[in-house]
Amino acid sequence: MERIKQKAEEKPEESAARRAAGFSRIEKKLPSRFSRRPSDILRSMFTTLRSKNPLAQPVNLDENIVWLFDNHAYQPIHPYPHKPQPWQIEVVACAFVRGRNDISEHIATVADTIGLDGKRGDDGVIQQRIAQRLQPLLYSVAPARTMVLKVPSPLSDNTIQDHGLGPTNSDGILSQIVSTPHRSITDGLAITSHLEGSSGTVTMTTTFAVPEGWLLISDIDDSIKLTQTSDAVGILRTTFAEEPQPIQGMPELYRHIEKTLSPAWIYLSASPYNLYQFLRDFLHAYYHPGTLILRENSWHDLGGFLKSYSMGTQAYKADRIDKIHGWFPQRKVLCVGDSTQSDPEAYAELYRKYKGWIRAIFIRKVTNIPHMDEKNSDGRFQKAFEGIPDNVWTVFEQPEELYQLVDNLKANEAAGSNASGVQALYEK
Repeated sequence: MERIKQKAEEKPEESAARRAAGFSRIEKKLPSRFSRRPSDILRSMFTTLRSKNPLAQPVNLDENIVWLFDNHAYQPIHPYPHKPQPWQIEVVACAFVRGRNDISEHIATVADTIGLDGKRGDDGVIQQRIAQRLQPLLYSVAPARTMVLKVPSPLSDNTIQDHGLGPTNSDGILSQIVSTPHRSITDGLAITSHLEGSSGTVTMTTTFAVPEGWLLISDIDDSIKLTQTSDAVGILRTTFAEEPQPIQGMPELYRHIEKTLSPAWIYLSASPYNLYQFLRDFLHAYYHPGTLILRENSWHDLGGFLKSYSMGTQAYKADRIDKIHGWFPQRKVLCVGDSTQSDPEAYAELYRKYKGWIRAIFIRKVTNIPHMDEKNSDGRFQKAFEGIPDNVWTVFEQPEELYQLVDNLKANEAAGSNASGVQALYEK
């Protein structure tokens, strides 16, 4: 269903960009999807029954691999603001079947597509890296699995809450809200929960974020990490064959944003969820950790993997930002993206939808990869941000251009607070 939806949500501009960059030609060269076993298909049919699923079974860590995604705890806005509200956490987990499929064909195809000819001395190392990175994309998913999450008290009183989760859906994923009691908790406090039976090896970090403050929503690919999203071969090379590289100057800029605004950090990418561990490790190496939101479908083939980056990205990001607004409607938002996908259009759409929520939009103009002339045109940006004040959105090439703008956001916040205080005095 997710794949059908993705195709239906493809914008004409995305389709044209895919044709210009030859995505379909590359996708047709890549190996086809693994067939699921009949038992997996049968379990998938019953996942829509949720807790009544007759085939649901507890996850078995001898047979299954489970990932828990880091997240934020938030307090929903209540019509009676003086009523204490519990903290809520959206738990995202995914389950795979242990064991390795024969992925030699996939390794060979990726190596051939990116021009790895077997003559260089480092090819063996690169092929090992390709195999390691490919494996999570080609795991068999584990639908209809349930699990128990053990969540510690944020008050350090040694109490632990058990939360039943699942079952996982046909892509081996579950997304479920759990609640913790109302507490007066410092913004930014983090706790670590773990999967029952994992001896603490399957964990997630939850960061508590109070309703007000700043929120940074950041794209990843070609905004803060080199991916070459407009080029199919470039995506394969940077994802599977190379060590991930941050965009020059962006780690330093994000450290400045953390120091100046102290935001809650949410990273929103069109990458499939199979890359969670890879991207999480990258973020922890170069950037402030936070919630990482990825596409919740498992393609099991590399052609579909490439479609994640190039098809229906505007609709996907707008939908996820809608959800983020539901978590933090009172926070002031800074959005960071780039020109390779539909970040300008998606951010502009949400700016118009939620008046006053998004305070600034920074778009990196990507100039060092092919197929970018139309995407980098002034006309594209003017059309995307039509009707939005010029001081809200900025297209930049060098991160150094943004330091003063970040400082201005802080100064404007302080000025707004002072003005509100003066107004309150007059109202008395």
